[in-house]
Amino acid sequence: METKEIKFHNFDKLKNKYIGEPGTEKRDQYEFELKLDILGEIIKQTRKERNLTQEQLGDLIGVKKSEISKLERNARNMTISTVLKIFHALKAKVNFKIELENMDMSIA
Repeated sequence: METKEIKFHNFDKLKNKYIGEPGTEKRDQYEFELKLDILGEIIKQTRKERNLTQEQLGDLIGVKKSEISKLERNARNMTISTVLKIFHALKAKVNFKIELENMDMSIA
């Protein structure tokens, strides 16, 4: 029986090859969308940890259950105001970090 050698790949190298090097437009868009997906997942997990339904969270911030569902699945159309309302309702602390060329600013 013939054995085959298994090749292992570094995830960062695969991203560079198939999505683009860091700093390229395609890679920047990928990283941005990934962060938004993670934000939606954080909202979902935190809501569940607080034993809230989507409808209950929606009632707390004044939106319909369907809006919470959309935000959890795809946070791309979420405003900062909505993010703050959601995390305030979830009793979570929010910090923003903004990095500009030659500057580093944090808002707590």
